[in-house]
Amino acid sequence: MENLDKFYVNGNWVTPLSAETMPVINPATEQQIAEVPLGNGADVDRAVAAANAAFEDFSQTSKAERLSYLKKVKVITERRINELAKAMSMEMGAPITFALDVQADTAIGHLQSFIDALQQFDECEELGNGDWLLREPIGVCGLITPWNWPVNQLVLKVLPVLATGCTCVLKPSEHTPLSAVLYAEILHEAGYPPGVFNLVQGTGPVVGSALSMHPDIQMMSFTGSTRAGAAVTRDSAETVKRVTLELGGKSPNLVFADCHLAQCISASVAECFVNTGQSCDAPTRLLVERGCYEEVLSLVSAAVKQTTVGDPAMEGDHLGPLFDEIQFKRVQALIQAGIDEGAKLLVGGLGRPEGCESGWFVMPTVFTDVTNDMRIAREEIFGPVLVIIPFDTEEEAIAIANDTPYGLAAYVQTNDVDRARRVARRLRAGAVHLNGGAVEYGSPFGGYKQSGNGREGGALGLEDYVEIKTLHGLASLNMTP
Repeated sequence: MENLDKFYVNGNWVTPLSAETMPVINPATEQQIAEVPLGNGADVDRAVAAANAAFEDFSQTSKAERLSYLKKVKVITERRINELAKAMSMEMGAPITFALDVQADTAIGHLQSFIDALQQFDECEELGNGDWLLREPIGVCGLITPWNWPVNQLVLKVLPVLATGCTCVLKPSEHTPLSAVLYAEILHEAGYPPGVFNLVQGTGPVVGSALSMHPDIQMMSFTGSTRAGAAVTRDSAETVKRVTLELGGKSPNLVFADCHLAQCISASVAECFVNTGQSCDAPTRLLVERGCYEEVLSLVSAAVKQTTVGDPAMEGDHLGPLFDEIQFKRVQALIQAGIDEGAKLLVGGLGRPEGCESGWFVMPTVFTDVTNDMRIAREEIFGPVLVIIPFDTEEEAIAIANDTPYGLAAYVQTNDVDRARRVARRLRAGAVHLNGGAVEYGSPFGGYKQSGNGREGGALGLEDYVEIKTLHGLASLNMTP
């Protein structure tokens, strides 16, 4: 890839000031496919200076101008969608069909939702008391995105920056630099003014921390682990930045005996294993009403046995590998912890699947008779591992579901409309999925408790990037803003 050894600063591909690099490894083959530069504080300073200088003019652009840019981005993204999918398949192991149909599709779906939201976005409105409210771009934004949904999280941060008239410096995960460079090329082709968007590769402790502490950055948006999100918050505190966080989860999936069990269980297992289980909102705790517990175990076992694992370069609906060796070892350690704590293995277990001698592949695994105090029920495993916990009453199910430091998502399977409403209102989570309902483009995404703060996507995703100004006394001048 032509620009992988450079950073994108002030409208140009520039040589990094840091000399440090790291290899990019294909997780399916364990072979190096590229090398990425790792920036330092000086690289961050250069990019922030460019973003700060660009903000003065870009913040004054009209909504019509910003919409025009976004529409250009959409045309270019549609043309390069296959490249984005291939990059993600290589760098983080997403099977190519999933990488194209789901991972890369987010670049189009979220973009259209932001276009729609911006068209309806009130940047200036009169209040009932005669004063006026203005929504203005907050300033230079530091953006840190993860490896598990590389393009999805990138567009959920970069696009609201561009839509609201802010400028930014992006630090993508150092493990998934290919898709980030491709997206920078897309934005460059769209013709954004120099300095509006800047890209610096690097690690969280170096580049991420430098962004968080930088006095010329007014906002940090971070997606990743709760531990790293806390570090971003601490680093940002000295300069009183706005900080939005999309963090971890341990989402409960409440299965009541009155649902269509065969359909709901098959879908629930598939949802847990999406992206090889590497999704922060995956329904990894299956809470099952005791009256249908044994039937559910049978249905889960059948669904998992139909789940295949294979080469991400091949088309199909199989699972790919975990994204690197560290994550592979973590998942193996937590499977071992489940065994040691006395949970029963229903399917899967330790080691690689048959036929996968190399690569960071794991067996889809299910534990039964789990209690909510076990590590596998409390820690985010981030792999294709499902734990099943029985309950006797609706009240008990809600208590178990909420007994977690996280609150990103929750899932409910029931055919009782009143129960669905009642339970959904009591679950402490940012999203509740009823009978397999999916998040649609344009809906806000985010969590309660240690799953973060702020919301991404659609109109509420724009709100996080604006400051509120009120104007008083305009009536005395016989004018409007």
